[in-house]
This record gives sequence, structure tokens and C-alpha cells, in this order.
Amino acid sequence: MSAESGGTEVGGNGELQMLLRAAVEKKPFSELFDVSLDHRGAELIGDAMLDALAQRGFALDDFDAVGALTAAAVPMVTAVMHAAHARGREIDGFVMDFVYPSIKGPSISGKRVVLLDSWLSEKSYVQTSSLVTLRNGNELSLDFSVVEHEHAQIIAIASLIGGVSGDSDAISIKVINPVSNEEHNLPFVTAFDEDELRSNATAAKKAD
Repeated sequence: MSAESGGTEVGGNGELQMLLRAAVEKKPFSELFDVSLDHRGAELIGDAMLDALAQRGFALDDFDAVGALTAAAVPMVTAVMHAAHARGREIDGFVMDFVYPSIKGPSISGKRVVLLDSWLSEKSYVQTSSLVTLRNGNELSLDFSVVEHEHAQIIAIASLIGGVSGDSDAISIKVINPVSNEEHNLPFVTAFDEDELRSNATAAKKAD
């Protein structure tokens, strides 16, 4: 999903888009803490992520917990939890970590989960706690195996900003369980497209 098409939208997504534009301007990558830890930004992020998931067919009743892939996504997890509560649904949060225990937070055993991050792209970016690569690495495969080991099911990977080529309504990420070698295709949901966000930021700057 792209939350923007043809310029800035009126309302929450438009306001969030402006905050994100400022955060990514002249930067190849940002962990977006200046948006996710802003009181208004956090509120907007929670709603934007739930709306993006809903557009891909994942209603609030379809998942039980949201997990942060990196430290940059921890504020997002909290934002989504609060947004879900405001919509009448209680969901838990957790954090993926390379330090034992690998999952920090309430037990996810038997739960359907969505893994979150602030910015996931086909490019490789060094983030706070891990190197996340969508196409040419095995980090997400390791995360997948950890979640499966906890007897939970990943229904989607979601990112506030995403940079993956293809039909945004059908993008998926292939992961391979390093233990069983089984392949799985996980839906990849984005609230804002990286290229569109940057092009709209450039257009807005020229208009000024």
C-alpha cells in the first residue's frame, strides 16, 4: 500500500507524510525516531500501520501481537498497540533480539503475529540492532525461525516506509527456515513507498 498518490492527502496520512518527508530529506536512511517518538507522530503511525494492514486484507481480528524487528520499531509497536486499543482490540507487543531470550515481551506461543520495522528496503541498511536485508540476506529468515520455534505464526511483515519493486498489493518476501529449509512467502505491507515519498518531497521543495 502507498499512503500517498498524487500529492499530499488531507488528514492524518497527509500530516504523517509531511513528518516523514522532513525525516528522510537528504538522508539515504533514517530510523525515523524523530517521528515515531513524537507524540503526534506516534499517534499517526499507529493508525497508518493498521490502515495499511487492513488494505492488504489483514483486519484487527487477524492477528494477536506485533513485534519489533529492530530497536527502531519499538516505538511503532507501542503506537500500533495503542491504536488497536482505540479501535476496540487488545493486542500484545514484543521485541526480536539476538540476545537470549530472542523474543522479549509476553509469550507469543500460539499467536498470529505481524513483524514491524520503520524502514525496509531492497537495499541493505545497518540499523540499531541488526542488518536487515529483504532480498539478499537471511536476517528475516532467522527471525522467522525464531518465531516458529515459539509456536507462533507470522502473517505479515510490515514497514512504515518500504522500498520493494512490484505490485504493492501483492508483494511478498521469501524466507527460508534455516533449520528445516522450508520456504515461505510472507506478505510485505508498507504504509509509504520510499520512491514516492522522496519524489513527493522533491516536488514539494520545488513548489516552495
